[in-house]
Amino acid sequence: MPTLTLPNADHHALSVRAKALVFEDPRSRALLERIRQVAPSQATVLITGETGTGKEIVARHLHELSRRHDKPFAAVNCGAFSENLAEAELFGHERGAFTGAQTAKAGWFEAAHGGTLFLDEIGDLSLPLQVKLLRVLQEGEVVRVGSRQAVPIDVRLIAATNVDLRQAMAAGHFREDLFYRLNVSMLELPPLRERSGDILPLAEFFLAGYQRRLGLERAELSTRARDRLVGHAWPGNIRELENAIHHALLVCKNGRIDADDLGLAAARPAPLEVTPSAALENLLEAAFADLFEQNLPNLHEHVESALMRAAYRHCDGNQLQTARLLGVSRNVVRARLIQFGALDGTLRGAGRGSTAERSSTAVHGPS
Repeated sequence: MPTLTLPNADHHALSVRAKALVFEDPRSRALLERIRQVAPSQATVLITGETGTGKEIVARHLHELSRRHDKPFAAVNCGAFSENLAEAELFGHERGAFTGAQTAKAGWFEAAHGGTLFLDEIGDLSLPLQVKLLRVLQEGEVVRVGSRQAVPIDVRLIAATNVDLRQAMAAGHFREDLFYRLNVSMLELPPLRERSGDILPLAEFFLAGYQRRLGLERAELSTRARDRLVGHAWPGNIRELENAIHHALLVCKNGRIDADDLGLAAARPAPLEVTPSAALENLLEAAFADLFEQNLPNLHEHVESALMRAAYRHCDGNQLQTARLLGVSRNVVRARLIQFGALDGTLRGAGRGSTAERSSTAVHGPS
């Protein structure tokens, strides 16, 4: 069973959840492989995912698998800063820089020099601080509050967020230039409800961990408890699962955890259906990833052309059936087939462009 475990985990003041993650579900295994690919590089990494999905443990393992593993790892929650002290916390301050600054103090960037700095909840940074962070990343140096002297820093930055930064950019809450500076490599952590194959292995992992920590005899999950775990929606993700197992160990009797000991609802609050669009995304994700790596020009047009041609062949050259299959009008199908050279004809304003002649050989005759 693939598991990420921190070396000397018991020396870290972290929850059981934050010391290791289990990767049993196929989606999790793919993520683990991606982590191993990205870790040895010096690239900035942006980790996305809902609260409780394990973003910090992934950041710690990126560090442990990197060439900086013997250097400092500093984890900072950007949402925990007050607006007034955020700059001083990140970049440091000199004595007398503000009320209460009785001594000079290095910031988190200096503390992580040579190693890795993990900025959790990066989306909570104010716009002025985003500007200063961008400059630090571009220049490779920080200026402490109250100083004019630049301090060189060598830090690999890993950022994480549970919000959609693209939506935040559209709303004017996050800088586009900073987003692209951070998003050299993105790791998306799926919510637990989308990787059900991890639920029981994680439960067993937490069970063993808390038994050791609490000094308890071995406890086992009943069949009803296992069914309840698999059937739960897990809005709180892995953090909620950990807490459920911890609670169950405290209240169970005779070393047997029953469904009611977990403190969970008897059934999913709202059954989660995989929408056609979500299923399609899952099916095509790997193929798209390969295409993105190739950095092909006009990728959208190539993908649309391939889809239209494949549908047209599947329907034996019948434009009306192709239109029904794709959920578009026959005029759109005809215009796209002409545009992509799969059909002889003239465009008359349908589809994307204005009137244009196409002289390519038709794949099929008109239906």
